[in-house]
Amino acid sequence: MNIKSLNPLLTSVALAGFIGVGDVAVRSFTPQFQSVAIAEAMPSKKAQTEMPSEKTEAAKHIEIITKNKGQIGGGDQLRRWFFGDLMPLGVQPGGAGMVVSLYSKTHDVTFSYCATYDVVVAVKKGRVVTFPAKEVK
Repeated sequence: MNIKSLNPLLTSVALAGFIGVGDVAVRSFTPQFQSVAIAEAMPSKKAQTEMPSEKTEAAKHIEIITKNKGQIGGGDQLRRWFFGDLMPLGVQPGGAGMVVSLYSKTHDVTFSYCATYDVVVAVKKGRVVTFPAKEVK
């Protein structure tokens, strides 16, 4: 293979790489561009609170999970719809051994999750560390 035939391809790849690295370097080392880059990357709190469709969608997801509690695969729905939003509060006996109480601070709801069968066994509004024993068995 002749290197001269690859010369135009290598030149264009190198040029694109230099432009990309240069853009990142300018935005990360120049303070006036840092705030602009951060503002572009993160949506504002005002924009998040003004989206009523997002809240209704989350309410629909919570309703579906509540309706499907005790059915295999409910944990998959929980992980898909509340990815990165769940905080563990506690562990208690129930399900097929132990269940974990997972709290969504954004939506103020607690889910009790059994990892053995991948099911949500209980759902309550608010922050609940331990559910009543009859709900999680």
